[in-house]
Amino acid sequence: MTTRNLDSDPKPYFTAHVFVCCNRRPDGHERGSCAAKGSEKLRDYMKVRAKELGIAGIRVNSAGCLDRCELGPCVVIYPEGIWYKFETTADVDLILQAHLVEGGRADALMLK
Repeated sequence: MTTRNLDSDPKPYFTAHVFVCCNRRPDGHERGSCAAKGSEKLRDYMKVRAKELGIAGIRVNSAGCLDRCELGPCVVIYPEGIWYKFETTADVDLILQAHLVEGGRADALMLK
């Protein structure tokens, strides 16, 4: 399936959507879960930090399971569909700065 914008499409409301996995499985689950690894606090920090940096036109959302539990906590940014693993507030800062401010990538954190 190919997706493309049509000339008749309305202008997007957001330029980027940041989906932070906040799925929580029971303690001891073989796949683990991003929430158990701290994703909820990192999501909250990301929301605050994005506003502090004045990054306009983005939305940081909680997501249910993104099916990369073993690699998490993880985040995916659309429209590019780039995935990152993040574990610290410094990781969040790097992702915000590199990807959403500068338009590049936080290569060291990217899931490939």
